[in-house]
Amino acid sequence: MEKYDAVVVGAGHAGCEAALALARTGQKTLLLTLSLDAVAFLACNPSIGGTAKGHLVCEVDALGGEMGVNTDKTLIQIRMLNSGKGPAVQSLRAQADKVAYHTEMKKTLENTPNLYLKQGEVCDIEDNGEEKIVKTVVGDEFSCRAIVFATGVYLNSDIVIGPYVENVGPNGFKNAKYLSDCLKKLEIKLLRFKTGTPARVNGRSIDYSQLQEQKGEENIQTFSFLTKKKPKNVSSCYLTYTNENTHKIIRDNLYRNPTISGEIKGIGPRYCPSIETKIVRFADKDKHQLFLEPEALSTNEVYIQGFSTSMPTDVQKDMIHSVKGLENAEIMRDSYAIEYDCIDPVQLLPTLGLKGRKGLYFAGQINGTSGYEEAAAQGIIAGINASLYLRNEEELILTRSDAYIGVLIDDIVTKGTNEPYRMMTSRAEYRLTLRQDNADMRLTEIGRKVGLVDDKRYKVFKNKLKKLEQAKSLLDIKLKLDDTLVELFEENNESVPRISISVREALKRVNIDLFKINKKYSIYSEKEYPYDIINELNIMTKFEGYLKIQQEEIARAKKNEEIEIPEDFQYTGLKGLRAETIQKLQEIKPLNIGQASRISGVSPADIAVLSVLIKRFKEQNKN
Repeated sequence: MEKYDAVVVGAGHAGCEAALALARTGQKTLLLTLSLDAVAFLACNPSIGGTAKGHLVCEVDALGGEMGVNTDKTLIQIRMLNSGKGPAVQSLRAQADKVAYHTEMKKTLENTPNLYLKQGEVCDIEDNGEEKIVKTVVGDEFSCRAIVFATGVYLNSDIVIGPYVENVGPNGFKNAKYLSDCLKKLEIKLLRFKTGTPARVNGRSIDYSQLQEQKGEENIQTFSFLTKKKPKNVSSCYLTYTNENTHKIIRDNLYRNPTISGEIKGIGPRYCPSIETKIVRFADKDKHQLFLEPEALSTNEVYIQGFSTSMPTDVQKDMIHSVKGLENAEIMRDSYAIEYDCIDPVQLLPTLGLKGRKGLYFAGQINGTSGYEEAAAQGIIAGINASLYLRNEEELILTRSDAYIGVLIDDIVTKGTNEPYRMMTSRAEYRLTLRQDNADMRLTEIGRKVGLVDDKRYKVFKNKLKKLEQAKSLLDIKLKLDDTLVELFEENNESVPRISISVREALKRVNIDLFKINKKYSIYSEKEYPYDIINELNIMTKFEGYLKIQQEEIARAKKNEEIEIPEDFQYTGLKGLRAETIQKLQEIKPLNIGQASRISGVSPADIAVLSVLIKRFKEQNKN
């Protein structure tokens, strides 16, 4: 029997981050995957980031993860979404070369010390307390002290296209046929969810002249704080729309849809539904937006974002050909729905460890979430905590005020989810504080403390802090009341000041930012103060008042987070709490009053009573 410190089951985006976090912190780690050809595979759209998801990628990077680094290396287009809105909701999104992304991530895994990559299917798990044994279908056995389950949508998955059902994973890859039963044996509750992916068409058969081109942007932030050379935009995306004819085809064939017929029983995503769900749910809309995304530089395959369906192939063909620019599109891969098993995430602690069983961690879509970015975010936390467990150190819990990762994990382990969970900026109550640009300032020290941020990354971070302090001192420079200042204000539709003002004061005007000031006055040289420094300083200064208010809100909220609930605190028989409240508290077993207050159905009155009871319990057990 081969011995390892940890075994990671699954090499998708969660598994890759978990395995790298373990190995990079000194743990001998085995990464088991059903297929080496599916390592970090972009099974759905060939993109990384998006609204709120871009935040997650930057946070993974700040902690010492790989997704941001790998995306910057392999992207073919990058844009900032919501650039016309405030910095809290601006999000990076990149088109990744899906072939290069897989290749580069696999190369990174193969060349990481302490990390061993092996193809194999798990068929049994033994949890003997300190020692766990992972068994594969071919008879291999691996002993370890910690396991991270990161199986994605491969757990007993079915591909569905119209009446056709096949028990395989995404893209026809082999699925995990035995692991669901293993988890049930460990008394883990499973759910059944559904997602899907649109058809891919041959780019040479698309009439791009009818479509709206969407190019990338050059001078914007990248995903990784380590990236020095700005990525180049070498491809464009294109925009088109469905029409009434498309909708008629769908409505006329709804009876052939597997969800309507009952063939699909899994619960699908609310925020990324199939096109037929959109037509039914939004019956008054006469069109729906579609994005055509290039999959890689080495292929003509183009992904039709927004056109996911499980309709039979003849209906899919009619649907696609009804769309402007796709009249003669050649379908290379049919759209499909995929059903899969996942666990109920309320069985997890905020560390992503399984309640009641030490050394077992879960990350990614097995936890009922959707998306590559959500998976990677959970993967790095599960990997960090598995490593801390192996080192007998206190495990890491990111709070809702620390990171979007904290919001994500708190949501799923406290509230659970009855559909594939997707991260959105609206879920974060402190989103002005939790921006992409300051992810390193929030999390790199934490990554350093747990041993994942190496010397190179830490040096880059410290240099940024130093530059930022130097740049701050220049905000007090006075801008004389002359023609240049008048031009700056008039060009940006701001009333001209009557006296000379400082750079800091000028930044308080709505339509004036540090980039515009620097263009006129050249206060900050590009070589000395790159884009990230100017951008960070601009936001910190312009939103100084709002950020201060939010920090005060965070400080008040942390008081509840600091009131810990003892592990041996018993909820049964408590007077003053409703039976429903007691049942939910027993199920979730919150770590503190703050988490308890976020459990669905637990009222402020319940929290007030619970606080008194916990205080009394602690006083009685002082001795």
